[in-house]
Amino acid sequence: MSVMNARFGSLALLLPYLRPYLGRSIGATAALLTAAGLLLALGQGVRHLIDQGFASGNMASLNQAALAMFVVVAALAAATCTRFYLVSWLGERVAADLRRDMFDRVISLSPAFFETARTGDILTRLTADISVLQALIGSAISQWLRSSILLLGALAMLLVTSPKLAGIVLLVTPLVLLPLVLFGRRERKLSRAAQDRVADLGAYAEETINALRTVQAFTHEPVDRSRFAAQAESSVATALRRIRTRSMLILCIILLGFGAIVLSLWVGGRDVILDRMSGGDLSAFVFYAVLLASSGAQMSELWGELQRASGAADRLRELLDERPTIVSPATPTRLPKPLRGRVAFEHVTFRYPARPDQAALIDFSIEVEPGETVALVGPSGAGKTTVLQLLLRFYDPAQGHVRLDGVDIASAALADLRGHIGIVPQDPVIFSTSALENIRYGRPDATEAEIRAAGHAAHADFLDDLPDGYATFLGEKGVRLSGGQRQRIAIARAILRDPAVLLLDEATSALDAESERAVQDALANLSRDRTTLVVAHRLATVREADRIVVIEGGRVAATGTHDSLIRQGGLYARLARLQFGVEA
Repeated sequence: MSVMNARFGSLALLLPYLRPYLGRSIGATAALLTAAGLLLALGQGVRHLIDQGFASGNMASLNQAALAMFVVVAALAAATCTRFYLVSWLGERVAADLRRDMFDRVISLSPAFFETARTGDILTRLTADISVLQALIGSAISQWLRSSILLLGALAMLLVTSPKLAGIVLLVTPLVLLPLVLFGRRERKLSRAAQDRVADLGAYAEETINALRTVQAFTHEPVDRSRFAAQAESSVATALRRIRTRSMLILCIILLGFGAIVLSLWVGGRDVILDRMSGGDLSAFVFYAVLLASSGAQMSELWGELQRASGAADRLRELLDERPTIVSPATPTRLPKPLRGRVAFEHVTFRYPARPDQAALIDFSIEVEPGETVALVGPSGAGKTTVLQLLLRFYDPAQGHVRLDGVDIASAALADLRGHIGIVPQDPVIFSTSALENIRYGRPDATEAEIRAAGHAAHADFLDDLPDGYATFLGEKGVRLSGGQRQRIAIARAILRDPAVLLLDEATSALDAESERAVQDALANLSRDRTTLVVAHRLATVREADRIVVIEGGRVAATGTHDSLIRQGGLYARLARLQFGVEA
């Protein structure tokens, strides 16, 4: 039992998903037992048909036996139909529930998890691995139970029909079980390895397709084709090792099982010739012997399915066992209402989990007053975007505190915190839906009139010129839009959210000069009377900020207005000279 638990313990993952459908599970089990019992009864029908019909030469007895067999066959068909429908329904339902919970878990995980996780691998678990478990519930488990019942029932009927011939079959049984033990352990390892290789293949394909423009721009297609083909061959090689193992298992089971039947038929044939048993008894014995052997062979095949499903369940369990590192506290502190938007970083030190040896922020402290616009400038890698990520609480600092209106954001509910913040990222995310739904993402309960007003405020008037206006499908990741158009939709999304704190991460970087001026006006209106943090490399976009914070090496290097920082010299003045080409 401990060996079985070690091999298939991961399948206990399915029990909570089957529990809500206990009634249908019981119905499927009842139909399975009924079908198995009726199939076993057919053996007795064969015996009666031969002994009381053919051998007796009595037409009435033959008709009666044939009619009885037809009734059994009809009932068997109905029970099998019911079993198939119920277990298939359970497979679909449990797979849907499992996918829902897996998706819920994935989108609840903290950004730190995705620094090392591969998107393609996660997608494989959500699709292929769950499909394996769906096949297990919708087919393999019921077939395994059916074969087990038939095997035991056929063995019992063999003993009743002819103990001597049944003894021959029993002598082979230990030899049949031995390959299950020897090959089964190896097959589970190979099944897990094969699923991992498929995940590798999916991850590489997903990454390449997402970067297709870059792939083609650098004429990298031959290299990617070669690498994908190599990974595909690795996946095939691993799968073939599993298939060879399973093939040998099937060979052993069929050879030993049906070999025992041939031997027992030879012995039984001699007994019929010597009048030691009737032809009907031998026919019934053959029926049960074939049933026994075929059930054993099917169980050996299903053993491989169980091993494969166990490997899939292991992979799903790993993902379900992942816990977000950033969670809301059990008793969160409520943020003030209305929120004024005062932001404070107090001696914050932070390292990204994937780069523990390099501090992104070191003893970082700033205060942003309600309604103030503060720009964060500095060289790439200085820690500017990290400030925004900490304020959104995608990560927690190793030291120090981040406060919003005096409340440590670590003590606030995540939904409460993030519900007061709007962000326009440098690389705007456009979903594969309409412009209307993309803007509505900022506030799901917004009306169409509010969405159009936000689009107009973001100078996204180009949406009216699209074939279906705001209802136009924007393509995968907004492929039908220019970079500036995608940026303006992201700005409209933030405008619709109407946040107390606005985060702009290079929000106008993709715009041409004319569009930038228009969007800057829109952002100026949006920023009025609300706290705004602006990350920028282009100093021309932040000259009018109330205050500019210069960050270098994760520390505050200087702070002040554009003019005062120019007079101070230092990093900001050097950046200004490089960008403006003159003494700014």
